[in-house]
Amino acid sequence: MKKVLIICGTGVATSTVVAAKVREHLEAEGIGASVVQGKVMDLVGGEVDADLIVATTEVPAAVTVPVIRALPLLTGIGQEATLDEIARALS
Repeated sequence: MKKVLIICGTGVATSTVVAAKVREHLEAEGIGASVVQGKVMDLVGGEVDADLIVATTEVPAAVTVPVIRALPLLTGIGQEATLDEIARALS
């Protein structure tokens, strides 16, 4: 099963909103994935146990896992395109 890491500054506020939207979309698309939340400080060492990162903040350059920017999931502008991009990245 694929693992999606939702990252924000503290791992609580915006990542909760984004994680709910990502889970709902992946379920609707029939894509099995584990969606977990974390904070940007979890990424500082560059070691990431995930197939994809969806981030509301900047991700350290040392991270080699693909990153999708989550701002559209907070603003609603471009939300469907971003959700589709996440689904494609996991397929």
